[in-house]
This record gives sequence, C-alpha cells and structure tokens, in this order.
Amino acid sequence: MTAPPDIEAGPPPGHRAIRSYTLRAGRITVAQRRALQELWPRYGLEFAPRPLEPRQVFGREAPLVMEIGFGDGELLAAMAAAEPERDFLGVEVHEPGIGHALLLAERLGLRNLRFIRHDAVEVLAQQLADASLARLQLFFPDPWPKKRHHKRRLVQPAFVGLVARRLAPGGIFHVATDWAPYAEHIEAVVAGEPAFAQPPLPAASRPRTRFERRGERLGHEVWERAWQRSTRPAG
Repeated sequence: MTAPPDIEAGPPPGHRAIRSYTLRAGRITVAQRRALQELWPRYGLEFAPRPLEPRQVFGREAPLVMEIGFGDGELLAAMAAAEPERDFLGVEVHEPGIGHALLLAERLGLRNLRFIRHDAVEVLAQQLADASLARLQLFFPDPWPKKRHHKRRLVQPAFVGLVARRLAPGGIFHVATDWAPYAEHIEAVVAGEPAFAQPPLPAASRPRTRFERRGERLGHEVWERAWQRSTRPAG
C-alpha cells in the first residue's frame, strides 16, 4: 500500500506543513534546564528519518507504547512506572515539559522510558516501522476550536490511517479530550478508517493529569475512547 504523500513522503520542497501545535516560549526552571543538559543523554533520542530499533534503545524486546504531546510528563511517567513490562516513548516539542519529564524519569528510576523532541507526525511517519506499536496515546490534543483552524487539528483521516499502520494488529489507539465538538470530529474520522471498524473498547483506567483534575473541578466532562486495530495485517 502506498503511503499518503502528505504524511509519510513529507511535504514538497519549499512547502511548510501545517502543524497541529504552536511553539511557545514557556518559562523554564533552572532544574528543568539542568535536566535537559544532564539527563537528555540518558533518556533522550534524536529524531532521524529512519526506523527506530526499540531493542537497541531499551536493551530488550517489549511492547512499545507511544504518547504524543505528553505535556509535563506526569501521566506518561506514572504509566511507565505502573507498566514495567512495556517500553514507553514520549514525543513532545515544548522544552519545559520535557525538562520536567526528565526529572520525573530520574526520580522514579525509569529504565523503560525515552523521549523525542520533535514533531510527532514526522516521528510517527519516518522514525517508526509498520506494526511497531502496541498502543498509541493521545491525551487532550489541542482542539483548535475556531472553524478556520480546524485544518490544524491533529486527528485527520491521513493521520488516523498512519496510526493504523504503525499499530500492530490488535494494538490500541487511546484518545481523550474534554472538548465535545472535537470528540465528535474524532469519532467521525476514526469511523472512516477500516482498520478501526469495530466499536471502541472501554478505555483502560489510568492516572488523571493535573490538567484533567482542574477541568473536573470546573465541570468539564472528559470524553475517552480506545480503538483496537484490526487483527488483519496492514494492507
């Protein structure tokens, strides 16, 4: 099956791909800056447009979980600590969050967690092989609520098709949002992907993020789904 040109082949020369995020100059603490300097060599991976070899990275063969946009890393680190039999790869672009996540990884002594600071779509398209993921987590992506910004939403048909190819048969695509219109959009897009033809599964329990707990206090309802990839190989 030929890869969609807008993702896996990359944009044509001179064309700037539409990003689902904006790089903001957030405040970074002294501890976070130290973590980026001292802990990145231990936990960080550089982006490269060739398939990652998890066995070389983690020193073992284990199911691989990828989280896109992990924020401050608290949820990702907690899940890595709770599931030591799995390896975790977090992809984020914002330095303060990465610095905080590095500190958590060190504090918890996590050996099954690595980070990449790069555009997650490019990582998924160019640095991961087909059927290499046991689970892909996408928690509270930017909903881009204004209609003129809907094209910047991460969950689009080409993206979901790419997720389906990178998930192993039986792998899980786990999504959460607290923005109801985006939830409707996600459900409609995923419903159009044949690899996710079965109804969604009950989402597995997981720790709640600080963002989520604050939203709950404000009365925001969280929508959460887990789709299982067809057991048929990607075609």
